[in-house]
Amino acid sequence: MSLINGLPAHVLLVHVVVVLVPLTALVLVVCALWPQGARRLGLALPLLALVTLVSVPLATQAGEWLERHVDSDPLVRRHAELGDGMLPWALGLFVLAAGVWWLARRTPAPEAAGPRSGAGPVIRVAAAVLSVAIAAGAVVTVYRIGDSGAKAAWHDAYSKTATKGGDD
Repeated sequence: MSLINGLPAHVLLVHVVVVLVPLTALVLVVCALWPQGARRLGLALPLLALVTLVSVPLATQAGEWLERHVDSDPLVRRHAELGDGMLPWALGLFVLAAGVWWLARRTPAPEAAGPRSGAGPVIRVAAAVLSVAIAAGAVVTVYRIGDSGAKAAWHDAYSKTATKGGDD
């Protein structure tokens, strides 16, 4: 993918990643900590995580195309290096989302639960801890990538002082 309506596709696709990664991370943590929420969401959690996972390589591939069409710059190279690290985090979000969804399906609703029913508390706690860790890592990673991309795109493209009349 290279251009969308005359604009580099990467410029548009990164917004999908920047929105979906934190959203998926938030929903994953809520569902991992609140199994009833995961049951209510049903397949929405793993489907959201799947769309997030698919969006990352699309944005990365479009970014690789864009990198070949701009001047070589250390900030662009740093952004590209950081961008290559997003896919494992998105994969982690997806795997944990699928796991949390599966655990929620196996765990009966509180009113139907009897003694020793559903997934064990150790598994639920482990899933919650892993979900928080992967969600935090994914959000920090997407922030670092976005910050480096903004610096690469804008570092010499504007003046800190107004060049035309108007408010300061």
